[in-house]
Amino acid sequence: MRYLVKARVKPGRETALLKAIADGTLGHGSIAGDEYLHDLQRARVGEDGVARWVETCFCSTPLAEERSYWEKYFELLRVTDAHNRKNCRHENGTEPWACCDCDCTKRLEERLQRQGEPFLKKMQDTTLPDSTNQSCNNP
Repeated sequence: MRYLVKARVKPGRETALLKAIADGTLGHGSIAGDEYLHDLQRARVGEDGVARWVETCFCSTPLAEERSYWEKYFELLRVTDAHNRKNCRHENGTEPWACCDCDCTKRLEERLQRQGEPFLKKMQDTTLPDSTNQSCNNP
């Protein structure tokens, strides 16, 4: 299933988050693997400081496995279904693991890309001194 996640970086965790992204330890040990980095590369942040991204998760409880990894750095404000569950081929049993390559949330993801600013760029610009921004540009 795909979820729309709204979260805010916990105060004082910005540098640690950027370091975890740069050194590849974000989500280390999770079965979700590189999904954390992928999500943040696509995430957007608004003027309200809230990051938004679409996340794929196959847990029966939304983000059950991923939650502890995210909560190390973020306050999860809201996690909602990105689309109607009855239309999800994985959820309705017509195609197991369909969410991996599904474009069911393509419109939502495209709409998010037109809102706010890229999350990682905003984090780097506001958290790191200019001389160290280069280290996180290509996590």
